[in-house]
Amino acid sequence: MASSPAAPTAVEHDPAARRFLVRLEGHEAELTYHLAGDSALVIDHTGVPAEIGGRGVAAQLVRAAFELARARGWKVVPACSYAAVWAGRHPEFADLVAG
Repeated sequence: MASSPAAPTAVEHDPAARRFLVRLEGHEAELTYHLAGDSALVIDHTGVPAEIGGRGVAAQLVRAAFELARARGWKVVPACSYAAVWAGRHPEFADLVAG
């Protein structure tokens, strides 16, 4: 049976650690980032354990990062391959992609 996308899951932001995370079924998925200057959020890595994969968790993490960037007036550098693919599939965020 194919996995269906997850219902929206609470995405936590830990600005001190520069990461977003989702806790689901005893597992933790994360997106890590760093800031480039005062105007760009660089997404370094998106990781989802296999046990909770295939449910749209990575997409929720990337969306949260893009929404933070929009709220702060930053551009986004999707250095992580997943984030780059996600950005290409979501034209509503194209104005935020740097370069």
